[in-house]
Amino acid sequence: MAREIETLIADVQHNCHIADARHGTDFGLCTYLMKMREYYRWEKGLGFIETLDKDEVGDWLSERETLWDKLQGSEYHSLVVQGEACDPFDVERINRGLREYHLMYSGGLVQSGRAQFFLAELKDYELGDDGFELWVGQRELARGLYAPPAMTRGKSIYLRRESLKQFLWEKYESWLWSRPANAMQRALSCYPFEQDAELALEQMVRDEMQVIRAHEIGEYRAGGLLGLQWEEMLLAVLGTPAELMLRAVRDHLADCLETLPLLLRENAARASLHTYMGSLGNMRKAIFPSLYQAYERWLNGDVQTMLELSSSAAAHWQEVAETALEFYRESPGELAPRVARLVEANHL
Repeated sequence: MAREIETLIADVQHNCHIADARHGTDFGLCTYLMKMREYYRWEKGLGFIETLDKDEVGDWLSERETLWDKLQGSEYHSLVVQGEACDPFDVERINRGLREYHLMYSGGLVQSGRAQFFLAELKDYELGDDGFELWVGQRELARGLYAPPAMTRGKSIYLRRESLKQFLWEKYESWLWSRPANAMQRALSCYPFEQDAELALEQMVRDEMQVIRAHEIGEYRAGGLLGLQWEEMLLAVLGTPAELMLRAVRDHLADCLETLPLLLRENAARASLHTYMGSLGNMRKAIFPSLYQAYERWLNGDVQTMLELSSSAAAHWQEVAETALEFYRESPGELAPRVARLVEANHL
């Protein structure tokens, strides 16, 4: 059985390489180089505070890009689980076969149509009261360059502790470049990074696991409100600004349903609220400027404004999302520009 798992790991990793060959260079140069450096660290089993040899990293990067060139146009491998060949996107079937080995797997399309796969040791499993399945992974056995800390696919929620740790380390290193006085600075100051970076990172991961859990449960609830056509609509605007806008709208809806209420009711969550505000992407900040205004009032002791905003904003973002779905049903061919105009007209 050990050999079967070793083969499975190799096949999932091969599929990760194919996905990276197709999409690895989608990032801007600085982001790409940072992610490649941390990918090297993961592949070599190195700690986050270990100094990397620039020449060795450079040689590895060249070899990896050569491998990607060879894999251009390759098809994804089937995955053999308990003697059965499975489509790598048949996640439910694969996970059923892996439960007894305490492993978890996911494969699917993420932002801009990137394929994304990973295989990890299973830490926890939870069946929610309203039907979702929550899988928590720890050590990752196979992964690609793009490693989101969490994702929701249908009724299944996947949390990746090791990927979250990398994500937070990247946030810390990015902040170190110029040390701006911002929300991320406030978040990092809640942990002993100056004294013990490894300990601080572990404490931050512990706190943020609860936050990404809340966000993904919010995603699941948002999916229940918006229905299955949402994913069809995203495919119809794939690669356009409208796709980024729609993803930002749904993220805000999910956070107003679950994440912000969690952060605002937990006294111990001050650091996580700073981290949340410091991690918002440009699109999410652009369409929801009143959130940052409420955060600034929260810094001065006004909790109520942000509480009220999270409640009212949930209805706002749901209405925007449902209007976009109406546009999709009416005329999918003209969807992208109509959605862009819709979201631009409904900043909050």
